[in-house]
Amino acid sequence: MTALDSSYIAPHCSSAALPLIDTHTHFDAPVFDSDRAVQVKKACEQGVRHLMLVGYLYEHFERLYDIKRLINEQVQVNENSQAIATPAVATEAGNQNHSSPEAHIALGLHPFYITQHTEAHLQSMAKMLTEQCPLAIGEIGLDTFTDEMKQPHMLAKQEQFFRAQLDMAVAHQLPVMLHIRKAHAEALAILKAHDYDAHKLGGVAHSFSGGEQEAKAFVKLGFKLGVTGQVTNPNAKKLRRAIQAAVDTYGLECLVIETDCPDMTPIMCQHSDSNPSTNNQSALGQSPDNEWGDAPDHNRNVPANLPWVLLSLSELLDVPPARLAEQLWQNSCDALRTQWLYPRQSQKLLLFKVK
Repeated sequence: MTALDSSYIAPHCSSAALPLIDTHTHFDAPVFDSDRAVQVKKACEQGVRHLMLVGYLYEHFERLYDIKRLINEQVQVNENSQAIATPAVATEAGNQNHSSPEAHIALGLHPFYITQHTEAHLQSMAKMLTEQCPLAIGEIGLDTFTDEMKQPHMLAKQEQFFRAQLDMAVAHQLPVMLHIRKAHAEALAILKAHDYDAHKLGGVAHSFSGGEQEAKAFVKLGFKLGVTGQVTNPNAKKLRRAIQAAVDTYGLECLVIETDCPDMTPIMCQHSDSNPSTNNQSALGQSPDNEWGDAPDHNRNVPANLPWVLLSLSELLDVPPARLAEQLWQNSCDALRTQWLYPRQSQKLLLFKVK
């Protein structure tokens, strides 16, 4: 098995591949350039029907649209081939019978890259929102993960850009995807004081990493909690307690799932022969010219790994995968303010192999 092949391991499940929405990816990253078409096909085989390409640096915004076109052209080619083979079969609305996921865009200036963002980037982003009509704004927020990011001038600039992008979301009536790391209280204070209303506009607290009270606070504001491959790690006790607490208070309606690929690889897809210190190394935060840094290719996450998040969440919450998948689909549509139809059993689904 090659390094690239080994980034995907099929889930073991007795049910058919369930329709899923990957609400947060960086599938435009160069680490996928060599086999993106293959990974698109694998994602579809594992039930992924829509995926979000999420922005973080202005210089890569055009790349997001290039990759979206490539993926959606692949969708169209496959759909046309299917139509020729079975002309009597009608295609459902909303990409339900496509043999590839459909890609969508979120544009945003990530707080971790705050030193690279300029006022000109904000102005150009505002123009792109009008011209390109992305599905959402993100990922935006606050990040004080490092000592440098905690410096007052750095945090002040992050807050400025956070508010400015929330203003854009209100102006364009778009949901936002939040990146909040080690700054939940500060982010909540800004959101409570801002005109942005997630109950009306939607939104996701991407890759949620806070505690129980913080989880409930974001859901109370109207945000869905984005659950990644971190939930597959039984040692992620704080996260798992936070998810359970939010669900106990607000129900299953408060969650969405995501891969955040190439990051947040599910624990069962990580290779034991690699250095544990690099397993969770982020593609973000690296040099913009070397986004994957020194992290090993064989531990990158891929959209086809999304069912592992579903199955781990199903086990954690003691909810059947099929019921949970349909609820998560609706939650994702609510968070992104879309109306994608949930595929029914008329769709051809791939059976997971049981070992």
